[in-house]
Amino acid sequence: MTVTRDDVQAAAHRIVGQVRRTPVLRVSPTLAFKLELLQHTGSFKPRGAFNRLLSAKEQGALTGQGVVTASGGNAGLAGAYAARELGVPARIFVAVTAPAAKVARLRTLDADVVQVGNEYAEAYEAAVAEADRSGALLLHAYDQPEVVAGQGTIGLELLEDVEFDTVLVAVGGGGLIGGIATALGDRAKVVGVEPELAPTLGETLAAGELVDVQVGGVAADSLGARRFGALAFEAVQEVQSVLVSEDSIVAARNDLWREYQLAVEHGAAVTYAALQSGAYQPAPGERVVSIVCGANTDLSTIG
Repeated sequence: MTVTRDDVQAAAHRIVGQVRRTPVLRVSPTLAFKLELLQHTGSFKPRGAFNRLLSAKEQGALTGQGVVTASGGNAGLAGAYAARELGVPARIFVAVTAPAAKVARLRTLDADVVQVGNEYAEAYEAAVAEADRSGALLLHAYDQPEVVAGQGTIGLELLEDVEFDTVLVAVGGGGLIGGIATALGDRAKVVGVEPELAPTLGETLAAGELVDVQVGGVAADSLGARRFGALAFEAVQEVQSVLVSEDSIVAARNDLWREYQLAVEHGAAVTYAALQSGAYQPAPGERVVSIVCGANTDLSTIG
């Protein structure tokens, strides 16, 4: 199955009123931040979650059994929030290593939280089993058509709100970059940014097929998918992939706070890290948008 730009446009119409149209902060004539950390629940994820749930509701597939999902944090928060807003229960499976701040927030959204396994893959297996058992709607963190299309609505907003040549996107499982690449098509260059210790996109593109990748590091809680999404893989064949070091991620995160008062999680700092470290070097006059995609973090760890 392929996600199309028409799917992204349909998602934009479907989720209007449920998600925030996040602002663009113009830092300089050639750099802007898309402040998706200001989205409901502190990340871009509600876009895909609402599109998945509302599409299922239209088809009569969203029942009293509610929603089940697996997440290292942000997708779970989005699923729980969307379910609560639509009046259905949510059961969220997370790894035991999930950040305590994210787990605590899940519970404030009335979700039933189940911690299992040390990695996302183990939590996902448990979520699939629960969906099969209960008949609840399965919400994938990044590899469902409605989820990819929902995340792509960010790209449509950018086209309307700012002039740019290139967009830098943090990459985990690929739902965000897949959706944005689909929305933009050939209208702008898309660059995927990953931690050196979680190079899922880079290794997948190098292999020319979906492969399992070892992941770790400071951003693994949000960018720690071991396998890139099949749907996103179709959309990212023309994107550029760059890697950033652990030190550069930490430095960029601190600088985003010191310079712009943006408190972000490590995964959201990778795009700025690419610019600061020179991992991505814009051409003279190249207008770049950096997606700042998440704010769910322990504020005491920002230097």
